[in-house]
Amino acid sequence: MKKIILFFFIILVNVAYSQTKVSGVVYDDTKQTVPYANICFKGTRECVTSDENGRFYIQSENNHTVLVISYVGYTTTEIKLNKAVSYDLKVVFGGNNILDEVKVYGGKTSKKNNPALDILRKIWEKKRSNGLYKFNQYAMKKYEKVEFDMNSIDSAFMKNRVFKGLEFIFKQVDTSKITGKTYLPIFINESLYDVYGDNTNGKKKEVLNANKNSGLGEGAGVETFIKDLYSDYDIYNNYLNFFDKNFVSPLSKTGINTYNYVLADSTYIDNKWCYNIVYYPRRKNELTFKGDFWVNDTTFAIKKINMAASKSANINWVKDIYIEQEFDVLNDSVFLLKRDYMMSDFALNKKEKSKGVYGKRTTIYSDHKFNEVKPEKFYKESVNEFDASVYKRDEAFWEENRMENLSKDELGVYKMLDTLKTVGKFKRLYNLTTILASGYIQKGHIDFGPIYSIFGNNDVEGQRIRLGGRTYFSANDKWRIEGYTAYGFKDNKFKYGLSGKWMIDKKNRIILSAGNRRDVEQIGVSLTASNDVLGRSFASSSVFASGDNSKLTNVNLSAFSAEIEPVKSLVFKTGLSIRTLESASPTFSLDYKIGSNVFSKINQSELSFGVDYTPKKKTVGYGVERLEVDNNYSRIFVNYSQGVKGLFNSDFDYSKLQLYYRQPIYMGGMGRLFATFETGKIFGTVPLGLMAVVPGNQSYFVIDNTYNLMNYYEFVTDQYTSLHLEQHFNGRIFSRIPYVKKLNWREIVGVKAVYGSVSDENKAINASGLNYLAPTKGYIEYHAGIANIFKVFRIDFAWRGNYLELPDAKKFTVKGGFGFYF
Repeated sequence: MKKIILFFFIILVNVAYSQTKVSGVVYDDTKQTVPYANICFKGTRECVTSDENGRFYIQSENNHTVLVISYVGYTTTEIKLNKAVSYDLKVVFGGNNILDEVKVYGGKTSKKNNPALDILRKIWEKKRSNGLYKFNQYAMKKYEKVEFDMNSIDSAFMKNRVFKGLEFIFKQVDTSKITGKTYLPIFINESLYDVYGDNTNGKKKEVLNANKNSGLGEGAGVETFIKDLYSDYDIYNNYLNFFDKNFVSPLSKTGINTYNYVLADSTYIDNKWCYNIVYYPRRKNELTFKGDFWVNDTTFAIKKINMAASKSANINWVKDIYIEQEFDVLNDSVFLLKRDYMMSDFALNKKEKSKGVYGKRTTIYSDHKFNEVKPEKFYKESVNEFDASVYKRDEAFWEENRMENLSKDELGVYKMLDTLKTVGKFKRLYNLTTILASGYIQKGHIDFGPIYSIFGNNDVEGQRIRLGGRTYFSANDKWRIEGYTAYGFKDNKFKYGLSGKWMIDKKNRIILSAGNRRDVEQIGVSLTASNDVLGRSFASSSVFASGDNSKLTNVNLSAFSAEIEPVKSLVFKTGLSIRTLESASPTFSLDYKIGSNVFSKINQSELSFGVDYTPKKKTVGYGVERLEVDNNYSRIFVNYSQGVKGLFNSDFDYSKLQLYYRQPIYMGGMGRLFATFETGKIFGTVPLGLMAVVPGNQSYFVIDNTYNLMNYYEFVTDQYTSLHLEQHFNGRIFSRIPYVKKLNWREIVGVKAVYGSVSDENKAINASGLNYLAPTKGYIEYHAGIANIFKVFRIDFAWRGNYLELPDAKKFTVKGGFGFYF
């Protein structure tokens, strides 16, 4: 009974807070829904646009009694509102379609003699002379507020037993002004920045002055994740990147082929005469928006724009995206972005009543200064700057510097979560979520895991079990020790690995590392080698694989290294590795011969020096280990290794040079291309265990930088060049095919090629029984795939292009993969 009273109390509070609320569906006189109709409170500029299903929601803090509905080609209709809150209205246009051409084009606007397009062309001409682009340099202050809310809160949800003992949280329930749905704020984060830019050289710098959040610990890097989730964008660009997808901007030069535009209105806004243009997509399932914008009649600068992503857009886990931007008039010719609001509705599906989480970001800019030149070194990014005071600003500081006052509900989030942290049930739920997300179970200052690596299987070990852990005092530990032990039930042997890292200099990230591993490994899972002591081989821990999986090696590896990052994203690393290699299977050999003597064990010491450059790589944290925010960055890695005979009983002298280059390339409306190039050469004579094995993939799953139709050790080289190209079209083609477009599948095509050779000297010492075969003709394979099947599954079909005459050559294969992608 108390819960019911509380629920009705919440409703009454919401009604009192907002004076007029209306939701419903717009129909035409044939009872068909009308997408992208314009709905306004009469006599105001408070307007919304119906979605592609004709649904709308509009609210105002003022009292209104008449709703005006208009659509190009139809008679404008006025609806009298008899009460402040009117939900589920059925709005029908009073007159017939009055434009024949609308019937002809099925709602599509003409590309000829359309005044809206003439205005759009003026916007393109002026866009590089508007706003911040008018100045050589600029500086400003930025306030950013991000909030996450559970939405579609109803009485049934509140009565769920999972909330027993936590009922007090529902005192914060409110109603969204965008969707009309009830929501419960669960997290809020605030940040204050100083922003500097130089348009003459394209430099930009943001300095974080304060950060406050209601859930995570100090400096946990939540602002970095948020900035990636809500990446910066410029509405004047042709494409806007949200959730790893390229949406066509309504101001794009390709917009004429993507959107319908209608000149709907004109009036004074802040003493500036502005035109109002309504736009909506020409086709469903594409990454587009619907909404309207106001543009000045002389500068053709945007004064205000509303953008709502098409509900049929091919994007997962996001039901709605809504954006508002407002621009300030600095003087007669300068319009500057003042306020940017973005709301996303994250949900498992796009059904109207499905529950989800709102993510809302509000950004406000102020105190602009122009043409103040900064020295070039000012824009140099800090490698590992961490100022603890940024996360400890008191409330007086926030009251003085916050550019927008928090609402009563937002203030309540801080208080509510402080209370939640003291509730045992919430602690248990929070801990369970943390375990599933991180893969580790924390007990004191020890993390046990990763839990997802416990079980494995291969031909040598049979069933395999692995248990591990690491020290963990905080996300920003200066040092960390990690280890594991494993046991194979077929070979009845224990394995282990132990490593430690210590950051002795924070400013330049000077890190010392050391470790030892004794385990079973699949050599040749990548061309570019790594001496990561705890790096795991997918072949020695896989559960599902095809073909012969017995070509495994017993590895005893000890490694010592030092690295420094003198410039952001540029790392220099040097190290020493000492390894012993020996076959782990009676059916596989690493034997080599010197003269008349045959040896089965390899002892090798190696010195290495590498350079790793990852521009635009985003990380979280300031400790010895940092989390990557995403993998949407290019990488250039160059490594030189020197085998030293006699050093710690090492057997061979040789030199090895390797280059790895990976580049994701955005292709506008055609999606994204991933390109990976590798090349390397071994100078000197080495046995099979030290050769460059072209990585095959005998699993049933898609694995990056491996060859789908190759077996392990099918091709062996001592010099190689490889290129992988994979194009993700993100549904661009399927969205144009009837019936198929409803599935939201996404197309993938790719090609993989490798060329390599083996020297006569290396062939001469081979005693393994494996006949060396190098891809001297250039091996090539092709694949085409369908991704986003049921939102999480991918299936690839791969064909071998040559070397079809080999005895065990696979000509065709099918592989799958799982992943959670927007």
